[in-house]
Amino acid sequence: MRPVIQPHEVEFTAIRAQGAGGQNVNKVSNAVHLRFAVHGSSLPEPVQHRLLALSDTRITQDGVIVIKAQGSRSLEQNKADALARLQALVDSVALPPRERKATRPTRASQQRRLQGKAQRSATKQGRSRVQD
Repeated sequence: MRPVIQPHEVEFTAIRAQGAGGQNVNKVSNAVHLRFAVHGSSLPEPVQHRLLALSDTRITQDGVIVIKAQGSRSLEQNKADALARLQALVDSVALPPRERKATRPTRASQQRRLQGKAQRSATKQGRSRVQD
C-alpha cells in the first residue's frame, strides 16, 4: 500500500515564474512553491526516515520538502504538477530496500580474475627495458 499525501499537510504559495513572459510577466503569479513538513506529516515513521535520508536538494535541514513548479501557465496545473512530483518522491521511498545477501565468488570467476591480472602483468612486463 502506497502512502498518500494528505492535502491539508501541504502548503502552496503562488509566486511569479522566472523567464520571459511578455506583458503579464510582472502582474500574474502562476508558479507554485509547495512546502511539505515531513516530521509533522501522517506518513509512517519508516517512510519519513527514508525520505529524510535522501540526499535531495529539495529537502531542507529542517525536514521540509520544497518543490517549485512553473511549467504551465495555469496556477492549478502547476499545483497538480507539484503535488504529483511530491507523491512520486514519497513513492520512491515507500518500499524498504531489499537486504543484500552476502555471497562468495565462484571458482571460475576467481580464475578469470587471476587470468586477467596475469595477462595485464605480462603486457606491462613487455613494456620494460630489454636486458641482455
